[in-house]
Amino acid sequence: MSNYVLLEEIEKCREEMISLSDSHALTSEVVISSSTKLDQLINEYLNKHD
Repeated sequence: MSNYVLLEEIEKCREEMISLSDSHALTSEVVISSSTKLDQLINEYLNKHD
């Protein structure tokens, strides 16, 4: 995945997580799942820049 696409995915996932946290508890499964996905994308991006 290119850096540009990866950054777009990170932003999309971040916005989704924020939206989910508006309607669900921060400890809910959907918010945690979204946060985990965001963490994975960020780690992938950072690993490309080591």
